[in-house]
Amino acid sequence: MNEHSALNACCMKRICAGCHFAAQKRGIDDCPFCRTPLPDSDADMLAMTRARVAKKDPTAILSLGQKYFLGDLGLQKDMQKSMELWTEAAELGSLEALYCLGLAYMNGDLVQRDEAKAAEFYAKAAMQGHAQSRNNLGCYEGRKGNYDRAVKHLLISARMGHKSSVAAIKMMFTNGNATKEQYSDALKGYQEAVEETKSHDRDEAKRLGY
Repeated sequence: MNEHSALNACCMKRICAGCHFAAQKRGIDDCPFCRTPLPDSDADMLAMTRARVAKKDPTAILSLGQKYFLGDLGLQKDMQKSMELWTEAAELGSLEALYCLGLAYMNGDLVQRDEAKAAEFYAKAAMQGHAQSRNNLGCYEGRKGNYDRAVKHLLISARMGHKSSVAAIKMMFTNGNATKEQYSDALKGYQEAVEETKSHDRDEAKRLGY
């Protein structure tokens, strides 16, 4: 979903491309949620983000951590600051922050690599409905050779509309580690999830490059 949506810094609410397109058709150029004028510069966006961080908004804290990680909005890259902010956001309930912490420990680029700890963060997010974390947990179990557990995780994330999970189960089926029925279930669940999110405005926005 994130690839077809954007985060508004003013209120830290995410809007999909289709809804943004629909709002513009109705003449709404400001934030459709809080009606705040959209930021004109990186400095404005950073100021809006910091204002939400000061209010302990977990999405804003997560976002600021990502900006430090990327060196975005004029900030210098600061990996330690990123980890601190993601940890705070996770403690305040951000599932995406739990995912980011899991990714950091899995990749070992920000902290010492620890797959078991990464899996713990993925599991916490997955249990609360985070599809990417569920997918990564399935891949982790698959690498360990726990194919039954891997398929269970990947089936859940596929049914949540995660395309990579379908590809992972297909590969497991090809390698003899998943059944044809499990692959069919993953494909059907994914297609149903995608169908549920379809809308005319979203399709039109994609066609126009929103």
